[in-house]
Amino acid sequence: MDRIQIGRNFVKQSKWKILLGVPLIYLPILLSIPFVIICVMVIRLHLKLVGGMEIKSYWEFVPSWITHRYTSQNQIIRTTKFAWLHLSGYKIFWIFNCKLYCPLSVALFDYTTYLVKIVENWWCPFDHENKSDYVIGAIDQSYWHIIPVEKAKLHPEDRDNPIWNDEIEAEKK
Repeated sequence: MDRIQIGRNFVKQSKWKILLGVPLIYLPILLSIPFVIICVMVIRLHLKLVGGMEIKSYWEFVPSWITHRYTSQNQIIRTTKFAWLHLSGYKIFWIFNCKLYCPLSVALFDYTTYLVKIVENWWCPFDHENKSDYVIGAIDQSYWHIIPVEKAKLHPEDRDNPIWNDEIEAEKK
C-alpha cells in the first residue's frame, strides 16, 4: 500500500513551521465551504430540473454521531506539561474538530463528488480508466441512452455499461 509520509516527519519539523502550518488546516475549508454549498445547491437543482429522483441527501454522507468513539466525557486531550497553553489540551477543541469539522466537511466534499458523478454519468457515459469509480452515482439511463438514434451510435462498452444503463442489470437477472 502506498502511504503518505507525515507522522515520522512531523516530529522533525521546527516549531515555527508547525505553528504556521496547523492553523492552515481551517483556511481552505472556511474559504471553500460557502462556494461548495452553493455548488451543491446548483448541481442538485440541475439534477432535479432534468428529472433526477432518488438522489441521496447530504446527511447520508455524515457519519452517525453514535459511531464516534469519543464523547465529551471520554475525549482524549493533550496532557503534557503546559498542555493548557495549547488548544489541544481542551476537550471542546477536539469535540469541535472530531464531531463537527471533520465529519461535516468530509461529508460535504464526498456529497459534492457524488453529485458530480451523477451529472457525469447522465451527460457523459463514455468510458475511461477511472469511470468505474463513478458507480456511486449510478443512474438508470444516460442522456445518450434515452434517444434511440444516439444510443445506436455508442460504443458497445458505453452502451452496455451498468453504471449508466440499468437495462443491462435487468437482462442479467
